[in-house]
Amino acid sequence: MYNYSDFDEAFVRTRAAQFRAQVERRLDGSLTEDEFRPLRLMNGVYLQLHAYMLRVAIPYGTLRADQMRQLAHIAETYDKGYGHFTTRQNIQFNWPKLTDLPDIIDALADVQMHAIQTSGNTIRNVTTDAFAGAAADEVADPRPVAELIRQWSTDHAEFQFLPRKFKIAITGSAEDRAVIRAHDVGLELVKRGDEIGFKVLVGGGLGRTPMLAPVIREFLPKADLLPYLEAIVSTYNLMGRRDNKYKARIKITVFENGLDTFRAAVEEEFARIRPEFSGVDQEVLAGIEAQFAPPAFKNTPVEFYEKSLAVDPLFKAWATQNLAAHKVENHAIVTVSIKEHGATPGDASADQMRLLADLADRYGYGELRISHEQNVVLPHVAKADLPAIHAELLRAGLATANVGLLSDIIACPGMDYCALATARSIPVAQEIATHFKALGLEEEIGGIKIKISGCINACGHHHVGHIGILGLDRAGVENYQITLGGDAGPLAAIGERAGPGFAYDEVVPAIERILRAYLAIRAGREETFIETFRRLGPAPFKEALYGEARDAA
Repeated sequence: MYNYSDFDEAFVRTRAAQFRAQVERRLDGSLTEDEFRPLRLMNGVYLQLHAYMLRVAIPYGTLRADQMRQLAHIAETYDKGYGHFTTRQNIQFNWPKLTDLPDIIDALADVQMHAIQTSGNTIRNVTTDAFAGAAADEVADPRPVAELIRQWSTDHAEFQFLPRKFKIAITGSAEDRAVIRAHDVGLELVKRGDEIGFKVLVGGGLGRTPMLAPVIREFLPKADLLPYLEAIVSTYNLMGRRDNKYKARIKITVFENGLDTFRAAVEEEFARIRPEFSGVDQEVLAGIEAQFAPPAFKNTPVEFYEKSLAVDPLFKAWATQNLAAHKVENHAIVTVSIKEHGATPGDASADQMRLLADLADRYGYGELRISHEQNVVLPHVAKADLPAIHAELLRAGLATANVGLLSDIIACPGMDYCALATARSIPVAQEIATHFKALGLEEEIGGIKIKISGCINACGHHHVGHIGILGLDRAGVENYQITLGGDAGPLAAIGERAGPGFAYDEVVPAIERILRAYLAIRAGREETFIETFRRLGPAPFKEALYGEARDAA
């Protein structure tokens, strides 16, 4: 894992001191709220419905155990005892006091963390696959490249005031567990012969105008990455619209100008600036890669793990849902669901964070990941240790075996916290999860992705949910649109709107009608919801949703 250099340490400490002075000026009246706003946003501080909110960067979703303990300390000392993990692999604290924020920023700096560029029209936290460096199917670990991009983009003088925020995601696997097609720039590590490079996508994004990013370069040599990214962002900085913030994202720039025109401008800029990159970035990357060397994996037998699978049904159910294949045969990747039925998606208490940190230290080489699906991952666990981990998670209420199932819902904070939200999303997620648990249908339904957003900004990724739910305001009343057939993986798709929206208390019955229709028409248990949708299209699901209403009319 990456450790700060002297430069990183000095930079973060300087920014923390600057922010402390800015808060003092706000408190003594030297700064108005309007004057303070751009300064706080540069440090990840938002003003939400009820309080300030601090968004802390977790670069490429990777945490050390001591960093997780510090997040627990912050939650307990300065907030209400919990934090909220986001779809950007960050953590948000929803209740800090303005007077405490400088101390929180200092506490983050104590463990090599910060909140820089988690807001504003700049390059945000670079996200990646939560299984990076561990997945059996990856071409290479994308995290060193993500760290290089972080260093290049942090406080980049040219890119602090872009037309709009800018998000980059990178994956090392064709399975795309980083949703790269829904980002401003998506990078996929690929091989051409013996050479590793990148497939580059540009112009994706969700929000009010969802678009999937097209490919701008099929293969980019590794050494060309930073100059090519510089060319893309520079071109966007010049061509992007600043007259209308709703049309200011790069997806609109690419769409309005056409991919070929945008690509030509990028290639021209790339050719101009490429000679200025002397190779220093590759030397820096080599140093970063050395810090991401894999741990010394234990060579432990797997017999006890296999025996536990045979005799313990609870453990087997958990292992079936929550484990993924590791590149080392006698290890596994553990996804810890923090979505017990009825819990708030993404929320973790201070006690839960401490337990996860302890488990990482004892069994996981001190490392944790935050997934964009709002769960916590232990990327390297010896199979021999899995029964012990499961037992501890079970005692703590963290052994829910639902990863990839119906109750593993992505949801934004919605109107419970967010000043932009037009409807609640958390209670909808909770009611769906508890309803289907009560029906006993979750395992029968099998793998499905439900995603919920509380406004058109789509922080809950509803557009790429197999079933997406979007909460809107209709004349002061919550109204929920349902989309079908979205996907965030290698067969990425934007979901189709099913039809008229539903009132709050109609959402769960509507989802039940969709899923009972799926159970009735699927080709067999092995055919998932999204596979059935691709085979039959939306018609049978629309009939299930609206047929009775049409018949009654």
